[in-house]
Amino acid sequence: MKFIETTDKTTGEEIMLSYGDYGSGQPIVLIHGWPSSKEMWEYQIDDLVTAGFRVVKYDRRGFGKSSKPWDGYDYDAFADDLSAVIEKLDLNDAVLVGFSMGGGEVARYLTKYGSERISKAVLVSSVLPYLAKTETNGNEDGVPNKVFEDILEQIKEDRIAFLEGFGKSFFGVNLITKPVSSAYLDYFRNLASVASSRSTQEAAKAFAMTDFRQDLKSFTIPTMIIHGTSDKIVPIEASSNRTAELLPDAVYKQYLGAPHGLFFTEREQFNKDLIDFIKSGILKTSDLEQQLVIPDPGIMI
Repeated sequence: MKFIETTDKTTGEEIMLSYGDYGSGQPIVLIHGWPSSKEMWEYQIDDLVTAGFRVVKYDRRGFGKSSKPWDGYDYDAFADDLSAVIEKLDLNDAVLVGFSMGGGEVARYLTKYGSERISKAVLVSSVLPYLAKTETNGNEDGVPNKVFEDILEQIKEDRIAFLEGFGKSFFGVNLITKPVSSAYLDYFRNLASVASSRSTQEAAKAFAMTDFRQDLKSFTIPTMIIHGTSDKIVPIEASSNRTAELLPDAVYKQYLGAPHGLFFTEREQFNKDLIDFIKSGILKTSDLEQQLVIPDPGIMI
């Protein structure tokens, strides 16, 4: 098991970040979503390494096998941890791939540390630019705070039961549509259950309440945005549609009917788009237009 040791800049506490490092070539850093761990990227690793890339994945503090401190779950701390991974592995020309709340790490890292070591960014089902609805600072189209309050209450009441129901919404499972197996839902719940209750709650507050609109000004590198049109966890209207408006040069791909967890349900299309974008030259939405991707139903299980 591999760990990167770093120190929280506010508390001085030692933080151990569990990571995996595979392949060789241009590095891709995979940043997982809430409330999962680096293991969510299982179905990307083989394709990316086979395509000639070095792939690094790590557990966010509080999740997976990384340290679980009591405090330090804000995006400045998360960005510092990402910087520690990049610096200690001496990654250059790296591509940052941030899923869901991981998009916030990408944004805050670029603000705090710049893009000297980074060549491209990919935002997948991302919480950017500002998820929580506010009435006073131009974010009236965000998600009502009551949604996040209910999530926190459910976590406090019975975190594991919450995770079971959350997984179904995460992957778009309902009475008619079953894009993932029951076994995979159980696996997802188990991955998320490893996080502490404290980190699960505090990270949820961070991704809900952090305003990344100023951070988006730091995106001076080629960027791709991917989001499912049927995302019930991070609604596309409150997130990537607005991010695409603020990053007009980004490539924006909307997956028709895809849920939040499209890294699994649409993994063949997603992996292809990811590899094509990284291997391509600088692409802009003005060149490609916003692409509405209709996933191949044959990849559903």
